[in-house]
Amino acid sequence: MIVCDLGDRWQIVMQTDHADLSGDFARRWKQRGDRADSLAIAAERHDDGWAVWEQAPSCDLDTGKPVNFLDVGVLSHLAFYRAGIAAVTEQDPYAGLLVSMHGAGIYRGRYGLQPELGLTQAKQAPEQVEAFVAEQESGFEARDAEVGVTAEQRRGDYELLQTYDRMSLLFCMNDTLSPSETEFGGYRFRPQGTGTMSIDPFPFEGEERFSLLRRVLPKTQWRTGTEFRKDLLGTQPERTSITVRAADAG
Repeated sequence: MIVCDLGDRWQIVMQTDHADLSGDFARRWKQRGDRADSLAIAAERHDDGWAVWEQAPSCDLDTGKPVNFLDVGVLSHLAFYRAGIAAVTEQDPYAGLLVSMHGAGIYRGRYGLQPELGLTQAKQAPEQVEAFVAEQESGFEARDAEVGVTAEQRRGDYELLQTYDRMSLLFCMNDTLSPSETEFGGYRFRPQGTGTMSIDPFPFEGEERFSLLRRVLPKTQWRTGTEFRKDLLGTQPERTSITVRAADAG
């Protein structure tokens, strides 16, 4: 789950809800190539493995902070990501390949696109992390041949997947109604009012409206993980509206 501190409240977005928004970005992208359908599946399902962990999410009982996605135990992360990659591959082999590269890229700074990215606990299990990355990377060449793409084409689609992922995280890691200004993937993102963001260059046909599910719950000093889960999962999700427009739109 993706946790944002709103002062006296926590905004929490489940990974699968974040991925739904990533998939929406992919499907409405203006320049859709021959592999666009597989890329959209990868965007929508790249965090499927999290669905198991999020059945019993946890919090730090000392600080009262819900466990953010970058702070989850690394061994759990490796296990459920393997399972997620396998599940996506069953539906679409190329989507599975892209999710495999995405999973490995989490431990490789998105292969140079975001060097600072990494799980906080990754250093506690370096051998297991390296084994996971090697396992995924060892299959790239054969899987490229299987689905009929080049390494260059896969890299291009991987970079698009990272853009969709980071665009969604832009809203999930901030108050969804007040996103931050930033740049990545060759795009500049600027707030244009409540729930509205301009993107330059603009990647959609025209102004688009998206939505994202989030849970907002008051900060509490939970005594047990069970108490936290009861409050979190008992909180009614709310759907926020996200509007994106061109930088020169009025």
